[in-house]
Amino acid sequence: MLTDLKIALIGGGTMGEMIISRLLSTKTVEKSELIIVSNPVSARCHYLEKEYGVRITTCNIEAVQGASIVILAVKPQVLVEVMAMLKDKISPDTLVISIVSGASVSSLCKGLNHPAVVRTMPNIAVQVGYGTTVWSASSSVTEIQRSHTQAILQPLGKEFASQNEHYLDMATALSSAGTGFVFLYIEAMIDAGVQIGLTRTQAQELTLHTIAGSVELMFQTDEHPAVLRNKVTSPGGVTAAGLYELEKGGMRTVISNAVLAALSRTQELGNIS
Repeated sequence: MLTDLKIALIGGGTMGEMIISRLLSTKTVEKSELIIVSNPVSARCHYLEKEYGVRITTCNIEAVQGASIVILAVKPQVLVEVMAMLKDKISPDTLVISIVSGASVSSLCKGLNHPAVVRTMPNIAVQVGYGTTVWSASSSVTEIQRSHTQAILQPLGKEFASQNEHYLDMATALSSAGTGFVFLYIEAMIDAGVQIGLTRTQAQELTLHTIAGSVELMFQTDEHPAVLRNKVTSPGGVTAAGLYELEKGGMRTVISNAVLAALSRTQELGNIS
């Protein structure tokens, strides 16, 4: 699908490296030299070159020259500066894929003066091929470019195209930030296991398998979580006692507020100028 297409990655941080790793390990891109990474820190560039065999540069303009696909993987705080540098420097028939949190399709098109832009929001699970990415494209993105977008995103995990770009802010809050919420819950469960007398290794193994098993059960049965929760909640039983404490502590409200706060911050980042 991406045979002989040059891919320029603007930003070689954690998420950028994950994308490189997945594209190469899945053979989506068979030749590492087809990928060029631009990063302002030369030490980081040399690490990526040594680790993955990609080409490197500290100059964004050099990176995008001749590229069929440009992936923007920079921090939201430096996006305006990067776009100003790349404005009118990207070939009109090049596909631009952004993973910059909060940056709208219209702001990217305007900032780059470029018509073919796809906005995406992957989460950290792309590192192991279990990520979730929602994406939305500008009207100028062709069918071939849409297929190239899918070819880039599918090695990262599940990808979902959305006609309504507004869903991307919501996906960022629920799916991208949500991984952090899940890790905090896992950490709390492990700590609780240690508190009641398990070793940390035992607590971690039990917690991870409990969560993985619960998720798989939902996937296979497609039952509502309340139905499954009721199945393991006997009147006056162990689970009921624990659930009472979670509800008394306002767990549902806290989670909802966390997602709403993440959504608000996503929208704030989109207004950075």
